[in-house]
Amino acid sequence: MSLTPVSSPVNRPQLQEGATTPLLGSSLAELTSWVQQQGQPAYRGKQLHQWLYQKGARSLLEITVFPKQWREDAAAVPIGRSQLHYRSVAPDGTIKYLLRLADGNLIETVGIPTAKRLTVCVSSQVGCPMACDFCATGKGGFIRNLQRHEIIDQVLTVQEDFQQRVSNVVFMGMGEPLLNLTEVVGAVKSINEDIGIGQRSLTISTVGIPNRIRQLAEYQLQVTFAVSLHASNQQLREKLIPSAHHYPLETLLEDCREYVQITGRRVSFEYILLAELNDLPEHATELAEHLRGFQSHVNLIPYNPISEVDYQRPSDRRIQAFVEALKEQHIAVSIRRSRGLERDAACGQLRVNQGE
Repeated sequence: MSLTPVSSPVNRPQLQEGATTPLLGSSLAELTSWVQQQGQPAYRGKQLHQWLYQKGARSLLEITVFPKQWREDAAAVPIGRSQLHYRSVAPDGTIKYLLRLADGNLIETVGIPTAKRLTVCVSSQVGCPMACDFCATGKGGFIRNLQRHEIIDQVLTVQEDFQQRVSNVVFMGMGEPLLNLTEVVGAVKSINEDIGIGQRSLTISTVGIPNRIRQLAEYQLQVTFAVSLHASNQQLREKLIPSAHHYPLETLLEDCREYVQITGRRVSFEYILLAELNDLPEHATELAEHLRGFQSHVNLIPYNPISEVDYQRPSDRRIQAFVEALKEQHIAVSIRRSRGLERDAACGQLRVNQGE
């Protein structure tokens, strides 16, 4: 891979005077309260909010509308921005970023441009504990959950680099979002309210964690909810997703139906197509039987290769046959075309240790 080195409960805890909690992720009200604790007038809170979320300030020293002495006195208060460690550009314009966090850990995020939108694929954990057999991230193990500001920073990083407003954010990068639900929901609310991206332009994806789908539903978010099935029966799913052994397919689908009932929003099902393994028409028919009568949509993802396993990407003919088999069963279906494949930036290709 060609990498270009670069120079160097959901409510957020109230910022306290002298606290080291990063400012990024705080609401306008929280920032206003904090500046007042610092002996500054309330209107400084609005200025701080603008410099954090619109201007991308990385230090209080950069905020030139603040008094010089106060900027210097408060300079040690962290904003919460990462450092850009590597940047890799694919031929289709997709850019993968390797970001170094304050503790030295590395995460990946991806900017995906199209003619009408700019999507950011964000990570929610450093690594991933789910160990899905087809996914590079899971091969590297799990280190820790990301904090709210570390998630928001990814959106700002892509927006600044592209010099273009981000229109969509998908929690489909490194990690399992429902294992970091409090910080993910907090980030969703900040991305919506502080950066200004509508919740319906945000997607939270999961392979399925027992008891967490209902918890997410109870937040009553307007996000798209995507569940990674990747198999049409329990036996095959356990082969691909080890955690599925503890979460039977039927139970997962029951929880998804409950999600629809609570939120009134449909579920999107992700299904990676692996040649000769789960891509036969009979798999499509079996999948349709599970989803019949369900307010749902199937998003097919042709496999993106990684070095650790020898799964193969199906031919276009086999992919189309799978699509037609689902349509015959009156299942809404679409194909997600891979972006950033040449730079290992596509779905399932992100890993924790590249570029080190």
